[in-house]
Amino acid sequence: MLQAIGLKKAYGNLQAVDGVSLEAARGQVIGLLGPNGAGKTTTISMLAGLVAPDAGEVKIGGERISGDTSHVKRRLGLVPQELALFDELSATANLELFGALYGVTSAKDRDRVLDLVGLRDRAKDKTGTFSGGMKRRLNLAAALLHDPDVLLLDEPTVGVDPQSRNAIFDNLETLKAMGKTLLYTTHYMEEAARLCDHISIMDHGKLIASDDLAGLLRLVPVSSFVVVELAEDGFAGLEVLRSMVREASLTQRQLRLGLQHLDTLPALLQWLNANGGAFSHVATERPTLETVFLQLTGRSLRDA
Repeated sequence: MLQAIGLKKAYGNLQAVDGVSLEAARGQVIGLLGPNGAGKTTTISMLAGLVAPDAGEVKIGGERISGDTSHVKRRLGLVPQELALFDELSATANLELFGALYGVTSAKDRDRVLDLVGLRDRAKDKTGTFSGGMKRRLNLAAALLHDPDVLLLDEPTVGVDPQSRNAIFDNLETLKAMGKTLLYTTHYMEEAARLCDHISIMDHGKLIASDDLAGLLRLVPVSSFVVVELAEDGFAGLEVLRSMVREASLTQRQLRLGLQHLDTLPALLQWLNANGGAFSHVATERPTLETVFLQLTGRSLRDA
């Protein structure tokens, strides 16, 4: 249903997107993750037909998007990162305005999307009186008015409370069950792990990993992490530990170890006790999508 082939886009000397290929079937949710400046929003803009790629192409249902293919673009809905609403208008008036752009003027269609996002009872209220979460849900409703086959969502839960976030998740799972194809970008790893059938990770304009969650987790070279709270400062055996385990780091009194096999833990704890590493608490963790993300993209801050 959604196919991107070899997308490239440069701005001057900056290669924002460099050879990105994606595809998603009907009723599938694919995630697009990456640090700030990785090229996600530029990719979304090309998928939506808002920015022309320097190379490559985008197809919806097998038809190529280009400047003169408005009938193909009508099969797309876009939920932008920035809210695209008019605060002085009611929810209904906002939907009337956006619906008119698609030739959708039926009150039945407006009621359909308001029901989906749980805002039917606030239809006549000014959008400026809505909470951040309600505005995000109305933003989603506006993208669904023309009943698109493919929905592009660029960080749709930024700045919303947990209740609104879960309501949006419910909406998206309903859309998936209806056979809609969804592409979802987010900085919240738990969202991608919950919602997405397939996840692609971008960095520096390129796709650096693409698989389902289980496949991505297999990229982590450890099966478990062990967090050991040391009883005292001054543990001096970190370098020796690094020769014994796959990963080892020490922050103040918290020792974090990556083990390939958890059955080595008892002997490791005995070694710690015997070598100045007396401890007060031990906890184990499984690798997560965030573990994979940080391993692939690094832990340095990204401000652009």
